[in-house]
Amino acid sequence: MLAILYPDTPLESDAYRETMHFLENLPGVSLRVHEVQGAQQKLTEVYLLGETKSLDKDEISALPAVERVIRISDDYRILGRHRDDQRQSGFTYNGVNFGQDNLNVFAGLCAVDIPEHVEAMMSALQQHGQVCTRMGAYKPRTNPYSFQGHGKGCLPWVFETAGKYDQKVIAMEITHESHIEEIDTCLEKLGRPTGVMLQVGTRNTQNFELLKAIGRQNTYPVLLKRGFGITLNESLNAAEYLASEGNANVIFCLRGMKTEAGLPHRNMVDFAHVPTVKRLTRMPVCIDPSHSVGSRDRAPDGMLDVMHATAQGVIAGANMVLADFHPKPEKALVDGPQALHMDELSAFLQDIELCHNTWKKRQALYSGRQGTNQ
Repeated sequence: MLAILYPDTPLESDAYRETMHFLENLPGVSLRVHEVQGAQQKLTEVYLLGETKSLDKDEISALPAVERVIRISDDYRILGRHRDDQRQSGFTYNGVNFGQDNLNVFAGLCAVDIPEHVEAMMSALQQHGQVCTRMGAYKPRTNPYSFQGHGKGCLPWVFETAGKYDQKVIAMEITHESHIEEIDTCLEKLGRPTGVMLQVGTRNTQNFELLKAIGRQNTYPVLLKRGFGITLNESLNAAEYLASEGNANVIFCLRGMKTEAGLPHRNMVDFAHVPTVKRLTRMPVCIDPSHSVGSRDRAPDGMLDVMHATAQGVIAGANMVLADFHPKPEKALVDGPQALHMDELSAFLQDIELCHNTWKKRQALYSGRQGTNQ
C-alpha cells in the first residue's frame, strides 16, 4: 500500500507527525519513505510493506497529511504506475527536468580521450543550445586488452570543461561503487561545476550489489540500460532494485537486444517498448540508437540507419536520446565507426525536434479517443 502525502508537506508539521505516528504503529507493517522532487513541488510517498491487505484504505486516507492511498501490486512497487496516472513521473536534477512528456538529448563521446575532443564536443553542444552530454570515463570492454577508459584521472578536466560550456548533466557509466565516491569527491573539490547522471551499462543490469550501492545514494540520478539478453520484466525489476534502496530518480534506457536476428545492426532495435515502459512505470524512457544500430550504414534515402532508429524512438514518445558523436571518429578509442560526425549534429537535433513535435501531434490526435473503445 502507498500513502501519498499532500505536496510540500513540512516534515516538522503536526499533520506529518500525527500521520507518521499512526502509520509507524500499524501492526506487522514497516514503512519506507521516498521524497520525489518535481519541477515545482516535492512529494512524499510512504510505502507500507508487510501485512497490508487488512488495512482500511479509507482510514489511512483520512489521516491529516495524506492526499490519497493506492493499493499496489508486487511488480515495480515504487517505480510502477499501479493504474494511477496522477502519480508524478520523472524528476528535476541540476535545473534540468526529466519526465515522461519532455525530451533531452545527451550527445557526446562514448569514451573520453583527449581534452581537445571533449572541448570541441561541449562547445558545439552549447552553440546548439544543449545542456546535457555523455562522457565515458569508465569503460567496461568485452576484450580485456581494449581501452578501459581514463577513469578518475580525466574527471577534473571533463567537469571543468562542462562548467565552462554550461553543460548541466553528464551521463557517465560506472562499473564499481568506488566510482561514485571518485565522481563525488572530484565534483566537490571543483565546486560542482556540472552534474552527473550515473549510467548502469547493459552488462551490469543484473549486478545487484552495484545496483544497491547506487540506489543507496540520492545525490545523482541513474540511467539504467536494459540488459542485452534478458526480458523487459527482468530489466524493469533491476530498476526497482535502485528504487527499493531509496533512489527513485531513474531513467530506463532501451539499447537493443543482442541477437543474430538483429543483423546487420549491432542489436535488435527494441524502441517499440518505449510506450510500454511508460505505461508500466513512471520512469522517463531513453533510447540509445548508437549502440542499437552500431554502424554508419546509410539508407537509399540518404539518411543513416541510426537516424531512422532515432526517429522511430522519438516518435514513439522517448524522453531522452543517448547518442555517440566525435570530432574525429577515426581517432576515437571506443566505437569510432558508429559515431556521428560534428557536422551532422545540427541536422540530428533538428530531426529529433521534428519527431518530438510529431509525437505531440499524434498524442493530441488520439487523446480525445481514450476510453471510446473500451
